[in-house]
Amino acid sequence: MNTKKIWANFGVSDLERTTKFYKQLGFKQNGASDELTSFFFGEENFIIHFFLKDVLEPGVKGQIIDTKAGNEIVFTLSADSREEVDSWEKEVQQAGGTIVSRPEEFGKGYYGFVFVDPDGHKFNVFHM
Repeated sequence: MNTKKIWANFGVSDLERTTKFYKQLGFKQNGASDELTSFFFGEENFIIHFFLKDVLEPGVKGQIIDTKAGNEIVFTLSADSREEVDSWEKEVQQAGGTIVSRPEEFGKGYYGFVFVDPDGHKFNVFHM
């Protein structure tokens, strides 16, 4: 199999809230419709589509995980410095995200924190 591109699809309950959150964090929007909002992440322009949950579930022929009970995946966002990690924590809080763990060292040379977006999708911001 020769895959040319990979992207992620998440289920959300409120497209307007999701769009506002990721725009406030500075992510570039990839597009939007009545069913989804989409953003580019990182220098390689990894795409995450945020579909309305009731639109996504029939397409994947199954239930989307309840993000209050767990996460199917955790994305890591790379930071260039410890100061950038600390800055991201403040920006995430101001945008309406929830900080799961404050910035801390995870062993020698590893520093980061974990947050969830308004729909409970888990990310960590990490510098190493």
